[in-house]
Amino acid sequence: MKSIVLNAVVGLGLALSAGTPGATVLQLVPKIAPRADARPPAERDLAAYLFVFFRDEDHSIHFATSTDGYSFTDVNGGEPVVLGKDIAEQKGVRDPHIMRGPDNAFYMSMTDLHIFAQREGLRSTPWERPQDYGWGNNRGLILMKSYDLIHWTHAEVHPGELFPAYGDIGAAWAPETIFDPEKSKLMVYYTTRVKGGDNHMVYSYANDAFTTLETAPRALFTYPKPGKSTIDGDITRVGDKYHLFYVAHDTPGGLRHAVSDRINDGFVFDPRKVDPETVPCEAPTVWRRIGTDTYVLMYDVFGARPNNMGFSETKDFVTYKNLGRFNDPGSPMKATNFTGPKHGAVMPITAAELARLQAYFGGKPATH
Repeated sequence: MKSIVLNAVVGLGLALSAGTPGATVLQLVPKIAPRADARPPAERDLAAYLFVFFRDEDHSIHFATSTDGYSFTDVNGGEPVVLGKDIAEQKGVRDPHIMRGPDNAFYMSMTDLHIFAQREGLRSTPWERPQDYGWGNNRGLILMKSYDLIHWTHAEVHPGELFPAYGDIGAAWAPETIFDPEKSKLMVYYTTRVKGGDNHMVYSYANDAFTTLETAPRALFTYPKPGKSTIDGDITRVGDKYHLFYVAHDTPGGLRHAVSDRINDGFVFDPRKVDPETVPCEAPTVWRRIGTDTYVLMYDVFGARPNNMGFSETKDFVTYKNLGRFNDPGSPMKATNFTGPKHGAVMPITAAELARLQAYFGGKPATH
C-alpha cells in the first residue's frame, strides 16, 4: 500500500483495502489539521478538473482528471479510489459529490446504499428496511473531508436518528454541499422522504469538521404539483443568483431548472425540461470551464445502454448546446480508460493538486 506523509495529517492514517491486490486507494485518517495556505486558489492557478463518480459494478468511488475539461482519464487505471465496503454501513456507496470550501478543504459526500446487496450476499432482504419504505430505502449519508485529496476523515450520518422529530425517513440520497456565505456554514442538501412517501429535497447545516449535521432538515424547494417526487438537487452560485437543477418525476421527466437570490429558499418553478435526452436521465451537476463564462451541465443518462454521462453547455442558463455523451460519435467529451460512470461531480483543481494525485496513484497522466 502506497503512503505519503503530509503536514495535513494528524495521527495514524488507516489504509483502505484495495479492490485489486496491489491497487492504490485513498487513506482514511482520524483527524486532519488545516494547511498553512488555507485559502482557495486564484482562478489563474486552476489548471485541471477532478471528476468523482461511482460505478454500479463496484458501488465505490472513482476519480478521473482532465487538463482541458473534455478528455478525462481515471487516475487509478479504472480501479476505485475508495471502496464502498470500507466506508458504508451497507457496504456500498452511490451519488458522490465533491467541492472546495473557503478553508481550501475538500468536502465529499455520498449516499450509503448498495442496491445489489442481496444479490451479492451482503444482506438477506432486497433493501435495508421493509418494502413499505420504498425503493432503495436507506438511512445514511457519508461525509468526508480532506486538505490534500489523499487523506480523508470519514463519518456515517443518519439524519433520521439525529432528528427524529422530522419523521420516519425512508431515504437519504444524493447529498451535495455548498458554502452559505450568510451563515458562514456548510449547507448539505439531499433527497429524502417520509417512509414511503414522495421524494423531496431538504437541507441541513454541517459542523466545521464535516462529521455530522447540526440542524434538522428543512424543505429546499416545493414542487407545485402534489404527488410528484423531486430528487438530485444541484445548486450553483452565479453572480448574485443561485441556480438549482433537479429531477422531476413528472411528464415529461428529466431535468428542471429553478433560480433564486437565496441559497435555500425562493426558487422559482420553471416547467421546461432542460436536458436534450430522449431516454431517462438524472443527477444533474454544473461546473464552469476555467477562465470562461461557459458552464457545463452534466447528467447521468441511466436510460442509455450502457449507461453514460451526458453534457450540455450554457452561458445564460436559458439556451443549451448539446455536447453528447462520453465517446459518442461527434462528441468532444471523452473517457479514455473507464466506462459506465454514474452520478458524479466535477471540480477545478490546481496543477500541484493534479500532480499530487498522479504521483500518489502511480504517475498516470491526464489526457489532453
